[in-house]
Amino acid sequence: MGSDAVSGGRRARPVIAMLLPLLLAGCGDGGKAATGKLMLTGSSTVAPLALEIAKRYEADHPGVRIDVQTGGSSRGITDARSGVADIGMVSRALKPDESDLVAHAIAHDGIAIIVHASNPVTELSADQIRAIYRGQIATWQAVGGPKRPITVVNKAEGRSTLELFLQHFGLANTQIHASVVIGDNEQGIKTVAGNPGAIGYVSVGAAEYAATHEVAIRLLPLDGIPASTVTVKDGRFPLSRPLNLVTRGQPQGLAGDFIAYARSAAVHDRVRSLYFVPLD
Repeated sequence: MGSDAVSGGRRARPVIAMLLPLLLAGCGDGGKAATGKLMLTGSSTVAPLALEIAKRYEADHPGVRIDVQTGGSSRGITDARSGVADIGMVSRALKPDESDLVAHAIAHDGIAIIVHASNPVTELSADQIRAIYRGQIATWQAVGGPKRPITVVNKAEGRSTLELFLQHFGLANTQIHASVVIGDNEQGIKTVAGNPGAIGYVSVGAAEYAATHEVAIRLLPLDGIPASTVTVKDGRFPLSRPLNLVTRGQPQGLAGDFIAYARSAAVHDRVRSLYFVPLD
């Protein structure tokens, strides 16, 4: 009996040795997320959050490398469709003509009107904002501020922030009398912080982060609702949006695993640290 048990054990060892690599390969992330590369392109609003999530994911998966590039939501859509990028970053909901793509929300954000911190104007009506961007109001004095020209800062074509701003205020980009055209949120914040007469609009999260880190900007309320992550979270802020990762079809393998991680509670602290609103 003892001899049979020993003999059986000896016969079992080669079988276990052959199965062990297969068993290990099937552990964790299904073997597909253990190594590889991912390319993410698109929204400058989503990019800082995606980059922070990517760093943490790479730390847990040493064989994975994730490249995050900006260029606007339009680039994220185009690159995801063409396969240039594994994942597109889009800071808005998908449009009806983008139904070939699948959106995966990773956080929520809003769009804030910002002015220089020294500007005494504390609130603008929707009509006043429209008039300023149309060039019909050219000085801050006309809205209760100082005798100073208004520097209108607008977003470049292809930015979802521009699209949502125009949609919300019922404007066409051809109507905008812009003094400065900027690309990403950081550029917009720096432009307004460096010009006491400037007005612009950027991500609520990015603006709130900057304002609380001694950057000379102030967020204006919209329709009487403060522009903040709190009002975005509770659904009161009127100009809110999802921050999406988009793919061509349902994501598989490494892309699917990364997106699942980016949507999980494991990264909620990174979402909050960048002043965005985590998923419920």
